[in-house]
Amino acid sequence: MNAAYLYLAIAICSEVIATVSMKAIKGWSTPIPLLLVIVGYATAFWMLTLVVRTIPVGVAYAVWAGMGIVMVSIAALFIYGQKLDTPAIMGMGLIVLGVVVIQLFSKTAGH
Repeated sequence: MNAAYLYLAIAICSEVIATVSMKAIKGWSTPIPLLLVIVGYATAFWMLTLVVRTIPVGVAYAVWAGMGIVMVSIAALFIYGQKLDTPAIMGMGLIVLGVVVIQLFSKTAGH
């Protein structure tokens, strides 16, 4: 596996942790979720800066954002009980399909 894709995976996971933690923030009375948001986003953007040195920005961002959307939705289902309707699930399926197409067929994906 290319190191850039490892950094991209770390960026995605960090962003998911940060985004999901936002819901739990209730001002300064909840320091752990606040810390997860700050550290999560800082790590995500730091890793993303390493990724774009190798992978084109558009491809890196498409994979990062697309997989982040899907993973945040899955985490929100299990952590907060937030369910998605059929059109939302279908739309996210198309996002995943788009990421797969980029990874399998694009010559700009940085393989």
